Amino acid sequence: MYDSHHAAIPTWTWVAPLLASLLLVLKFSHIVPSDEVAVLLLAGVLLGAAVFSAVHHAEVLALKLGEPFGSILLAVAVTVIEVALIVSLMVSGGTGSDEVARDTVFAAVMIVLNGVVGFCLVMGGRRHFEQTFQLQGASSALAVLGTLGALALILPNYTLSALGPSYSPVQVVFVGIMSLILWGVFVFVQTMKHRAYFLDAPRMDENAHTIIDAQFGDTKPSDRDAGICLGLLLVSLVAVVLLAKTLSPSLDKGIEVLGLPSAFVGVVIAAVVLLPEGIAAVRSALRNQLQDSINLALGSAIASIGLTIPTVAIVSLVLDQQLTLGISAANMTLLVLTLFVSTLTLGTGRTTVLQGAVHLVIFAVFLLVSAIP
Repeated sequence: MYDSHHAAIPTWTWVAPLLASLLLVLKFSHIVPSDEVAVLLLAGVLLGAAVFSAVHHAEVLALKLGEPFGSILLAVAVTVIEVALIVSLMVSGGTGSDEVARDTVFAAVMIVLNGVVGFCLVMGGRRHFEQTFQLQGASSALAVLGTLGALALILPNYTLSALGPSYSPVQVVFVGIMSLILWGVFVFVQTMKHRAYFLDAPRMDENAHTIIDAQFGDTKPSDRDAGICLGLLLVSLVAVVLLAKTLSPSLDKGIEVLGLPSAFVGVVIAAVVLLPEGIAAVRSALRNQLQDSINLALGSAIASIGLTIPTVAIVSLVLDQQLTLGISAANMTLLVLTLFVSTLTLGTGRTTVLQGAVHLVIFAVFLLVSAIP
């Protein structure tokens, strides 16, 4: 049973953001050199630790709130981190800075729908043979995701008001607003109007819908623990934002040294940001709670587009910077294939290892095309 804040707040989850904050103070005070290799490596390690810490505290708060509010909080926290990394690279003005938002959002969708969902279905199916989830919620989320993906990543290739795969200022503002509205409507439906569609039906009780987590048993974290985790979540997010700003030039150089295309920066950002949440989704699948995994995966992908596109649209207008959104023909093929296969996978309410294997194959091809266009 959960009876102490030590269970909710492991030592590393508050040490990591504090060390990251300390390093930032030393860097901004010019006590340590910003371009020293050892400092950059330490900053990279602390960035990853701060990301994991932020997601952990978001998970604790999610447990306090219950489903589906918990999945929404996790998705928003992850999206804040993603936006911070994207904006830091856009502001730096390096190679491909106008494309980093597109590359990161596309990579996030592919990683979530193919990598995370694929691993969840394979690992969960291997242990539980066949798993179930709410068909109404999954199909609704997929409809929203498909619409957002087409508007943000495909349609810019065919508009005529701006040169290249881009929207004109009026168009990008309109699409950003529509994306934000569609995300808001989805959250309203998920949390209020049709909340039952997004809950694990076999585990619902008539009084409340709670997350059953192996770390806490059946007990939610106390108000004190939730308050501490909220504060540490904010500290972690601020540390991630500032560390991302300091590391963005080095990330560009590292990708160039490895001989990878500049678009691979988006894959790195999306992978770092989504790794903790991906692990949480796989854990839920292993506990035969596939509904939680689906909520996390689809909710993250929707938030990645619905919240990121409006934010980067505003940044691009403020900086008077071109924002490239349209993806290549090869990536359009992969996106359409992913949405088609996801429709089949999530169209029955039941999954097996086979569906997971199909998604993982598409994920492997995505990585190949990203590294070797």
